[in-house]
Amino acid sequence: MNSRRDFVEQTVTVSAASLSGTIASAHAGSQPHPQPLWQRLYPGYRNMRIKTSGAEINVVTGGSGPPLLLLHGAPDSLVTWHLIAPQLAKDYTLVLMDLRGYGDSSKPDGGADHAAYSKRAMALDGVEVMAQLGHDRFHVVGHDRGGRVGRRMALDHPDKVRKLAVLDIMPEHYLYSHVTLGFVQGYYHWFSFLRPAPIPEEETLVRYSQAAAKATSEIEREYARHRTNPEMIHAMCEDYRASASIDLAFDAADIAAGKTITCPLLTLWAAKGLYPRLFDDVLGVWKAEGRHVSGRALANATHNLQESDPSETLVELQAFLRD
Repeated sequence: MNSRRDFVEQTVTVSAASLSGTIASAHAGSQPHPQPLWQRLYPGYRNMRIKTSGAEINVVTGGSGPPLLLLHGAPDSLVTWHLIAPQLAKDYTLVLMDLRGYGDSSKPDGGADHAAYSKRAMALDGVEVMAQLGHDRFHVVGHDRGGRVGRRMALDHPDKVRKLAVLDIMPEHYLYSHVTLGFVQGYYHWFSFLRPAPIPEEETLVRYSQAAAKATSEIEREYARHRTNPEMIHAMCEDYRASASIDLAFDAADIAAGKTITCPLLTLWAAKGLYPRLFDDVLGVWKAEGRHVSGRALANATHNLQESDPSETLVELQAFLRD
């Protein structure tokens, strides 16, 4: 019988060979499109790469009306808005950006304290992008990590954000101070990603590459193009590491100072998601974050509200954003 050490060594060898094949298969199934996917999803929009003080941000903009900044979640990109953007563009000038570290934006080094992926740094990207496009004040809608960036933007730049909508998130400081077994089991990656590189990155690359090999739609293949990029995976882990360290310090300072969000704030969450199972009063938690807070659960939505229930998400956003 082989020793335990022999078994481990054999497992590692097999896993390494399997990973190599899986990654190759994933990339074979996600070759670049003849033209960027955003061109077909957002026809007539402009694409540009805007340099901020800390990154280079991939931006798509189109539509007409008051400016509206859309911020995606992890591990996604600006294509996540493709089901609701056409209707929003009838009333708003949309600015869709890939957060730093994600999509086709640059992926700077996080630094020893992960500060490059703090929500403060990522929020500043958004403010600087909007300024370079000539938008001094604007609405913000953010899903998942993008909602966290939007929250920090509203706190740090209250003169810039007219209204803020956050989709299927809870404040980070609240989650990390209310850890339960259910939360750990449901969002284990929140803790897995905090481990030092490269183990979380390597594990995530295996998982995403296996999923990418099964991608069938062009949207899935576009997501796979980014999710099998080791630089994106490392940046995403840095994003989560920042959330559990430097971001918590920023939140603690704001809480101690009594600082809250002053603009109107809408929070929407998935009735079928994790948060209503873990917390009795999701809206109540958010009411402590701002002065003018409203929101509700969407009955038919899962985590990606804008993709799982685009019609109801759109109704809520249009009603909220309307002046």
